[in-house]
Amino acid sequence: MQELVISTLSQGLLWAIMALGVFLTFRVLDIADLSVEGTFPLGAAVAATLIDAGHSVWLAMVAAMVAGCLGGTVTALLTTKLKIPALLSGILTMIGLYSVNLMIMGKANVPLLRTETIFTVTQDITGTSPVIATLIVGFISTLIVGLFMYWFFGTVLGTAIRATGCNSQMARAQGINTNIMIILGLLISNGLVALSGALVAQSNGFADVGMGTGTIVIGLASVIIGEVLLGTRSFKNWLVSVIFGSIVYRIVIAIVLELGMPPNDLKLFTAILVAIALSLPIIKGKFTIPQDRGGKNA
Repeated sequence: MQELVISTLSQGLLWAIMALGVFLTFRVLDIADLSVEGTFPLGAAVAATLIDAGHSVWLAMVAAMVAGCLGGTVTALLTTKLKIPALLSGILTMIGLYSVNLMIMGKANVPLLRTETIFTVTQDITGTSPVIATLIVGFISTLIVGLFMYWFFGTVLGTAIRATGCNSQMARAQGINTNIMIILGLLISNGLVALSGALVAQSNGFADVGMGTGTIVIGLASVIIGEVLLGTRSFKNWLVSVIFGSIVYRIVIAIVLELGMPPNDLKLFTAILVAIALSLPIIKGKFTIPQDRGGKNA
């Protein structure tokens, strides 16, 4: 039981990096970016192919992030330069990356058994079990990404990206090049998503061309669940809530699987969970009793 809890927590942390990437586009830039369903397996494909070829784990991780950044840049250029709607641009990139991922791997699946991964390296350094090593990697990776995002979006450039998502017309009036901000935001977002894909692939022991299916829904579930449970009082609190939401989502999935839900029904369950979470503010408002402000009934 303890091993299951630690494993669930570890997976929640690894997927939290992807959720932070989705949060960046969905909440900060106010863009529904479906290209994450292509950049997630792209990061896994690049990392797994390089590791399988005998290259350094660290090189594979950096290459995965760079590949994800390039994928996000393609979506951004389609949106800003060709004026294709962001939703459609993400779909086009996602479809194109399916073939790109197949070309990178040369097949639909690349196993990582008996190869050196970031988890085996951590296990050798710390002398811990594979489950604890996964928890350590997940915690450190998520902490670094979270601190980077908190620092970066407090800078002038990060604030300009946030202003673009909040009110693009006002941002342009202040002299901000909103197209550049959108490109930079999507670049960072998909870089984080690809990094998460590389970590998850190494954790699972394989990279698969179809492992990105439903990624956007999982990311949105993490963001929405975190917002409902912890709120969005500040940007720091928002980042923590997304990470917490990812962990809670993994815990919920583990519980329903333990209760006997067929794995094939998980995507449907996630969609229903997100729909419920999105509707909670409306449901809460309907059942809230209006307070007397001391006017008519005074």
